Amino acid sequence: MTAGGSRGRRRPVGLTGGMGAGKSSAARFLRQRFGLAYIDADVICRQLLEPEASGWHALVDCFGGRFLAPDRSVDRPRLRDAIFADPALRQQLDRLLHPLARRELHRRLAALAMVGRCLVEVPLLYEAGWEAEFDGVVVVYAPFEQCRARLCRRDRISGEAAELAMAAQIPLAEKALRAGHVIDNSGPWHETCLQLLHLGEVLWGEARGAWPGDVSTGV
Repeated sequence: MTAGGSRGRRRPVGLTGGMGAGKSSAARFLRQRFGLAYIDADVICRQLLEPEASGWHALVDCFGGRFLAPDRSVDRPRLRDAIFADPALRQQLDRLLHPLARRELHRRLAALAMVGRCLVEVPLLYEAGWEAEFDGVVVVYAPFEQCRARLCRRDRISGEAAELAMAAQIPLAEKALRAGHVIDNSGPWHETCLQLLHLGEVLWGEARGAWPGDVSTGV
């Protein structure tokens, strides 16, 4: 489902969703099919937490060695479990990292200033309040039970653990209501691809790339 749009837009389009909705598969399809420049906010955040990076220093300044492995790298499973279990800690970490991630996003977008076809995947776009950064937001949607089942299969976790992780984000139905464009990824992947093709034509015009041969699933 799409809500209008224009071609030749210069600012980036944001793409988000929820855990297990299939947003990364949708982003991969769009960027390959329409020849888009692409930025992954998750990659930015991971890089910020590499030893001696700005996010790593912010984490250590705030929490000491609580979330560090013996080699001084961030113990990501321990940090992830703590975030899901403690909303106050999650908010504190967001206040530390989101400004740094936003600054780095701006830096990378500036390097792509002359590129008119840019897609930015941001899992926590609404949670971070980044809507104004983009010329339109796309939400990839699937029902809660379907997302939970996909998350359990993908990460090999229990239903309870999946629900705890999903509860750390704004409900996906609420994100869909706030978005300018919604892709329903609850059915067969080929049906999702047809929606993505239509969306891409609305946002960027004629497709430029070949059919993405390595995108066979929307999970």
